[in-house]
Amino acid sequence: MRAALYWAPELDDPLHAAGSAWLGRDAETGATLPQPPVPDLHAITADARGYGLHATLKPPFRLATSYAALRQDAAVFAARTAPFDLPPLAVMDLKGFLALRETTPCPALRALTDGAVAALDAHRAPPSEEELARRRKAGLSARQEAMLARWGYPYLEEDWQFHVTLTRRLTPEETAVVRPAAAAHFATVAGRARRVREVCLFTQAGPGAPFLIAERLALGG
Repeated sequence: MRAALYWAPELDDPLHAAGSAWLGRDAETGATLPQPPVPDLHAITADARGYGLHATLKPPFRLATSYAALRQDAAVFAARTAPFDLPPLAVMDLKGFLALRETTPCPALRALTDGAVAALDAHRAPPSEEELARRRKAGLSARQEAMLARWGYPYLEEDWQFHVTLTRRLTPEETAVVRPAAAAHFATVAGRARRVREVCLFTQAGPGAPFLIAERLALGG
C-alpha cells in the first residue's frame, strides 16, 4: 500500500467534475467516466488517470507505520493549517506535460507542501533501490539528489511546482491538438475563485492499482 497527501478540488467545485471527465476516472468514487472526444486522449491521460485528479503535497510513499497513525498526523497537520485562497488556474505546458497551474504566485501553496512533507515523513518507508534508480534516470541536480536522500522525492522545496497533471509528455504535434482542447474543456472552471479548505489523503492498494481519495481533511488553522 502507498499513501500520499494531495490537494484535490472539493466535490461541489465544477473543477472536480471537469477534471475527472478529462482523465476518465473519478478518484472520489473510482467510477470510470466518458472522456471528451479528443484524439488519443485515453492513452495520453493513462498515467494521470491512475493517480487521480490532484496536485501533489506529500508525494506517494510506502507506509512504514499504519494508515490510522498516518491519518492522525495528517488530521493534526490539517487542523493547524489555515485555509487560503487559490489563485486562478490555467492550462499550461510544464516540461512537455499539460497541467493546470496557478496564474499568480501563492506563497501559501509552498508553505502547505513544505509543511506536509515534514509533518508526515515519519510514516514514509525508505524508497527501494529500484525507486531511487528510476528517479535518478532523470538526471538530478545536487539539490534534487539531496531532497531524494532526505525526503524520498527529488522535486521539493525550491524545485516544487504546484500542478494538476492532465497528460503525459506530449510531442509537439500532440500539443498542437490537445492543448487547445484542454483549454476549451477547462475554460469555464479553471479560473474560478476557490479557497483551499481541505487536503486529501489518497491511497493505492497495491502496485498498478489506481489511487483513490481515502479521506478529505478540513483545514482549520
